[in-house]
Amino acid sequence: MFQGSMVAIITPFDSQGNFDEESYRQLIEFQITNGTDVIVPCGTTGESATLDYKEHDQVIKTCIEQVNKRVPVLAGTGSNSTAEAIAISQHAKEMGADGVLLVSPYYNKPSQEGLYQNFKAIADNVALPQVLYNVPSRTGMNMVAETTIHLAEIDNIVAIKEASGDITQASEIIARAGDKIDVLSGDDFLTLPLMACGGKGVISVTANIMPKQVKAMVQAAQDNRWDDAKQLHLQLLDAHQAMFIESNPVPVKTSAALMGKCRADVRLPMVSMQSSTLEKLKMVLKKHGLI
Repeated sequence: MFQGSMVAIITPFDSQGNFDEESYRQLIEFQITNGTDVIVPCGTTGESATLDYKEHDQVIKTCIEQVNKRVPVLAGTGSNSTAEAIAISQHAKEMGADGVLLVSPYYNKPSQEGLYQNFKAIADNVALPQVLYNVPSRTGMNMVAETTIHLAEIDNIVAIKEASGDITQASEIIARAGDKIDVLSGDDFLTLPLMACGGKGVISVTANIMPKQVKAMVQAAQDNRWDDAKQLHLQLLDAHQAMFIESNPVPVKTSAALMGKCRADVRLPMVSMQSSTLEKLKMVLKKHGLI
């Protein structure tokens, strides 16, 4: 269900700093029209960390309504509190989400056993397919392959978004548990090498602004057209890099604003792009004909 080209969709805000529902619905249509396989609201790219509980539910509900079952919706519902993650995940299930994306608990820095018990508790209490999310650069700790392989034994844990940047770690999961858990790329620039090792797709930042191109690259890999996939990967590389020229989601949201799709506004402690990096971003966007 959660394979292919998936977008970690941005959350647009209006001039007052509130959730811009109309722009969000248009962003979702842009994704579906251009072939995106799964919509992922309220991930890191969707600024989940600065959405309050009411907004979190509103964003997920709006996404589910707009998608209207045309593609799966994988709702970001992770937290550094297990009880909170269970509650948010249950809300997502009640609203009609097809699955939940669960980031490793951040700031707490639990042991590997703590990570296992966290995800097991959520799986035991929420009857939905679950995708784990390992992103050490954001959480402060890495979930090692052995822990993921252990969690793969739980029936409703179906995939992991690997954003450790470690192809060896991701490959070990595929080698030892690839029949029980799908491995998805959490880093756009590593999607092709990971898929060459048996990964099933990407939860992409770049797809927010280039959904058709990201889909084409992923589809080529799925079809074993590796020469085409390599060419597309190399064409997209500078765009992928530009999305992280400052902390995500500032560059991708700024890009969407320059393309006329929403405002660039982010919530504190994130701030607008610096002028020097903004000019570099514009150069990449112009090269790809986006602005």
